[in-house]
Amino acid sequence: MNTEVQTYSRLKNNLEELKMDQFNSHLDEYIDAMQEGQKSFTGSLLELTDLEIKAKEERHLQICIRTANFPFRKTLEDFDFAFQPSLNKAEILGFKDMRFLEQKENILFIGSPGTGKTHLSTAIGIEAARNHYSTYFITCNDLLLQLRRAQLGNTLQQRLRFYGRYKLLIIDEVGFLPMDEEASKLFFQLIAARYEQHSTIITTNKPLSQWGEIFGDPVLANAILDRLLHHCHSIKIIGRSYRTKDIQKDLLISKADRPGAKGPAQSG
Repeated sequence: MNTEVQTYSRLKNNLEELKMDQFNSHLDEYIDAMQEGQKSFTGSLLELTDLEIKAKEERHLQICIRTANFPFRKTLEDFDFAFQPSLNKAEILGFKDMRFLEQKENILFIGSPGTGKTHLSTAIGIEAARNHYSTYFITCNDLLLQLRRAQLGNTLQQRLRFYGRYKLLIIDEVGFLPMDEEASKLFFQLIAARYEQHSTIITTNKPLSQWGEIFGDPVLANAILDRLLHHCHSIKIIGRSYRTKDIQKDLLISKADRPGAKGPAQSG
């Protein structure tokens, strides 16, 4: 075995040992490109290391998505702002700079079911995780079940600290189900613990005027809102449901196909 072959073999072994999988898998094509004069040595090293860094960031993001408990992987770029014209696109995209986290501000998405609240909150959360902010996603119902279980097991304070330590906590579907007195108090304790410490994103299908009904106590509801809204971006989504837009489209097509139905050019 000549020296060149030995060097190549050792390089491949080193890349495998260092777990530089992208560098290793693309090495041969870059060697060929350099030998043919298509790429420079330093340019090839730069591109190979860029591939490795990109793969590392992707692995980090996948781990963050799993540990943050996101329901799906969606980005702000995936969101159809044209379908929800009531939203200020620049304001939503502005959250990508993470200043709201640094300033410990909350975000409150208010809108009917299916208008994109969970998509937006998840997308902002994934962006936060990508930027190395500790993030956790949970539905309001699951959150209250966890807190009740902890209370019964005399570990409530430990559980509150668990949810309280995240730089960003996303609580989805507040108001989807009514809360009894005990659940309302547990929710208040968590919001109070996070107040001016870390940011919280909340999605709700209920207008703020109905939060007294959600928590069964207007005084407690006001105390919760007082802490949430003190440093908060309150965003109302007024529009149709994404979940039914295809059904509505199919109904329109079906109607147009009926015998005797007038086409767009015939309607008058």
